[in-house]
Amino acid sequence: MRLSRPLLASAIFLLSLSPAIHAAAPDHWTGTWAAAPTGATNPDGQFGADGTDGTTLREIVHISLGGSEFRAILTNEFGKEPLTINAATLAPSTGGGSILAGSSVPLTFGGHNSVIIPPGALIVSDPAPLKAAALSDLAVSLYLPTQPMSQLSVHSYADQTNYVIPGNSVASASLTSPKEVYSWDFLKGIDVKTEADGAAIVTFGDSITDGAHSTRDKNLRWPDVLAQRLQADKKTTKLGVLNEGIGGNRILHDVSGPSALARFDRDVLSQAGVKYLVILEGVNDIGHATDPAKPYDVITADDLIAGYTQMARRAHTHGIKVIGATLTPYVGAKYSSPTGEAMRQALNQWIRTTKELDGFVDFSKVASDPAHPDTFLPADDSGDHLHPSDAGYKAMGESIDLKLFTK
Repeated sequence: MRLSRPLLASAIFLLSLSPAIHAAAPDHWTGTWAAAPTGATNPDGQFGADGTDGTTLREIVHISLGGSEFRAILTNEFGKEPLTINAATLAPSTGGGSILAGSSVPLTFGGHNSVIIPPGALIVSDPAPLKAAALSDLAVSLYLPTQPMSQLSVHSYADQTNYVIPGNSVASASLTSPKEVYSWDFLKGIDVKTEADGAAIVTFGDSITDGAHSTRDKNLRWPDVLAQRLQADKKTTKLGVLNEGIGGNRILHDVSGPSALARFDRDVLSQAGVKYLVILEGVNDIGHATDPAKPYDVITADDLIAGYTQMARRAHTHGIKVIGATLTPYVGAKYSSPTGEAMRQALNQWIRTTKELDGFVDFSKVASDPAHPDTFLPADDSGDHLHPSDAGYKAMGESIDLKLFTK
């Protein structure tokens, strides 16, 4: 049906009176701290054999970016029952299990102090007003009421002392005789509200990214060193670092948590504000596949290259730049072998030369003994010929060209 000219003119006039619709600019959130969860059977002594009778967790995190508004990501992704949290707070840590008196702010969820997280799910808290500087420590306190808890969502190797105490002490400035634990339970990440140019770097890998054998509570992992350097350079102060390493993790097979390919969406693509990805993974795939005593899950260098290629392409689809890191030496480790060393060299050569990646960091060159390039430099070896010492992590973090993160 055609409108007559008078009716058409009236319609145009009415439209001209309608207010213009302008979408409000969304808040920009950037990851400032993260840990990759896995599933773990509820350990006796931490929450009891069957669940908790009412427990406060106080978990300490070292943030990379500062700000004045934060939110916490809590996880029940590997839980088998709903997870109830009756109270939660965020506060500056003053060391040990203590927080700055009167500084804690409640974490709410849709305006409520309590939340039930379904099995397999996570939840992001409401924004919480709190001023905190870059490279400072925050304390996240969670009160878990009585409930069954057969499996935890946990980052088992935190390299950080955290605290457990009976009852609800989420707002207490100090804790009386808490039990010390060395995992991050149910805590997946911290985001900070930033300007639109804030962005995150995800460091993705195994125990060498996780920081195994570094000194506990000192934040000496190579991603920590990278975060310090980014904050010291005025060109990169708006970049956060998220450590998504899992000890024992592999690219192609599930054992220590889901494989890198299986957890890629969860631990990389879903992170707030991620712009860059650094991948250091594969030595566990190689070591187990070529273990002289008991090889299993046998793979080839080409299989690993295919895995790296898949991760790079999936990241590129989301506009994330991908930086490969060459695998550090492992001759002398329990599962080392000449066949495995040849695979490591082949993968490293691909990382240095491929066009699938946007750049590379040559950790192998940094950590190798010049006289024996297939072994760790003695000063950088923790002693097991697989993991770096504190000095080794420092050398790795300091070797990264920050120009990789200004493009």
